Amino acid sequence: MPMRLGGVILAGGESRRMGRTKALLPVGGTTLIEAVIARLREACPEILIVTNTPELYRHLGVRMVPDALPGRQSLVGIYTGILHTGGPAFVCACDMPFLHPALITYLGSLAGGVDVVIPRHGGEYEPLHAVYTPACLDAIRRCAQRQGRNTRFLSDVRVRVVEVEEIRRFDPDLRSFVNVNTPEDYARLREPAPRPAGSR
Repeated sequence: MPMRLGGVILAGGESRRMGRTKALLPVGGTTLIEAVIARLREACPEILIVTNTPELYRHLGVRMVPDALPGRQSLVGIYTGILHTGGPAFVCACDMPFLHPALITYLGSLAGGVDVVIPRHGGEYEPLHAVYTPACLDAIRRCAQRQGRNTRFLSDVRVRVVEVEEIRRFDPDLRSFVNVNTPEDYARLREPAPRPAGSR
C-alpha cells in the first residue's frame, strides 16, 4: 500500500527582497501559492499552509497553522508542518510554481525506513523540496533552538539523499527547484516556459 503523503507549504517569510507578499503575486492567471497548491494536490491528498498571517490565505480554503516554535527561520516552519501532518510530509515553499507531482510522489515512496528524503544538486541540499517524517521532529527542534542551518540536523537522523541523476528522470530541467525571491526572479518567471513533462 503506498504511503499517504501530506503536503506542507511554508508561507511565513517576510518577502523582504521582493518588497511585497510573493505568495500572492499573479502568474499565468493565478497566484504563486495557488500554482503550488494545484501541483501539490496531484501528489498529496491533504495540504496545509504554515503561516502567521492566515488572513492573507483564508480565501484558498486550505487548512492553516501558525509556527509551533519561536524564531523566523524556515526550519520552524518545517517542524510545524510535520507536527501537524502527523505522518510523512512533503515540505515546500510558497514560491515554487513548477513542482512536479510525479517527483514528489517518488520522494514519498522512498520514505520507508528513513526519517528524511532530500534532493541534492550542485552540492547543495534542497530542504524546501523534501519529505520529512515525524521521527525527525526532535532533531529539528533542537537544531531550530540552536538557530542552526536548515540541514544541520541531518547528521542526527536517517537520510535518503536523492541525487540529480534520479531527479532528472522526472524533471530533466530541474525546474522543480525554481523559486521567486526577487523582482528579477519574478520577471523571469513570467516569461513563457514549458510545463514539466508528464504533468497535467
